[in-house]
Amino acid sequence: MKITSVFGNGDRIPSKYTCDDEDISPPLKIEGVKENTAELALIMYDPDAPIGTFYHWLLYKIPRDVVELPENIPKEKITKYGVQGLNDFNDIGYGGPCPPRGHGTHRYFFLLIALRESVDLKPGVRVNELFDKIRGRVAGYGVLMGTYSR
Repeated sequence: MKITSVFGNGDRIPSKYTCDDEDISPPLKIEGVKENTAELALIMYDPDAPIGTFYHWLLYKIPRDVVELPENIPKEKITKYGVQGLNDFNDIGYGGPCPPRGHGTHRYFFLLIALRESVDLKPGVRVNELFDKIRGRVAGYGVLMGTYSR
């Protein structure tokens, strides 16, 4: 499975998608979803945050036939693209890169997970609850990594 965006793997994330500008979700293209996939989940995280891994976006119950997540998915619990959880900013939906000034370049991983079975999760869950529910149901994954510094 492959996930791509307007920035290449390992490239700088455009400021439009960060706290320094519009802070909207980037468009993401999805390719190669396997037939045995029931639904998808997306987790965006920064492993370089000074407080430890910081989760910027949880989107789950994504229909298996979705081939693109458009730019600027609404910051609502339920969207036509899936259900959103709480990020570590304590907000629903996407929270863009916002590393501390002078902390160097941070990596931001967009982890797309194919699930063999649907998960029974309400809107607004945190990442640990999402991980608990998808354990043992993963059929595959794709990763896109972008960078950002301030």
